[in-house]
Amino acid sequence: MAEYVVEFGKDGRPVEPDGRLDAAAFHRNHAPIWAVLQKFLTGKSGDVLEAGSGTGQHVVHFARDTPDITWWPSDYNEAHLKSIAAWLTHSGLPNIRPPMRIDLSDPAWCHQMHDGSGPGELLAVFCANVIHIAPWRVAEGLFAGAAHYLQPDGRLFLYGPFKRDGKHTALSNAVFDTSLRNRDPEWGVRDIGDVEKLADSVGLGLIETVQMPANNMILVFGRSKKGDAGA
Repeated sequence: MAEYVVEFGKDGRPVEPDGRLDAAAFHRNHAPIWAVLQKFLTGKSGDVLEAGSGTGQHVVHFARDTPDITWWPSDYNEAHLKSIAAWLTHSGLPNIRPPMRIDLSDPAWCHQMHDGSGPGELLAVFCANVIHIAPWRVAEGLFAGAAHYLQPDGRLFLYGPFKRDGKHTALSNAVFDTSLRNRDPEWGVRDIGDVEKLADSVGLGLIETVQMPANNMILVFGRSKKGDAGA
């Protein structure tokens, strides 16, 4: 089942004096996630945005293995932004930019990130455990922005729990989905078919579906052959 429910820093896990938060999910999922990302990123250079970086641990881990890629972490939550900045400082890595506060529900989220000194076309966008704990308009904004800012051969990697053909892939995901919808009717585990339709509406297509541990998946999207809606 999905791993991010309670806001980091309020989940009972330790908070370092410098503001670094620790997500239990990071220790469970960073290796299998990286096994998928590295197939596309290894040997490449460019800019990669992490949409919804949470604690900041993932972006540090990925940046350490990709010195020729510049990573742009982002989040909307102030405590998370502080943690990302602290992890960046703690890592000492030169290829991570300061965290940016962006609202993914705005399709122009890339313009929110900088004053003109931010990334150009993006090699990839990575987004983990976001669209099921947010209103659907966040998914709409994420895809619209990705379609606009990804370079022609860029990829959007979407990690989390998903339904398939209207059905949950595990009982634990069904229970989790109910708890999310009870908390906020606009939240919930999304169906792959609905996400595909959203992608198609902005000129992106589902390239690959990768089964991950704990009944999660990574959906990989790229520009569809029939057109580039983001150009």
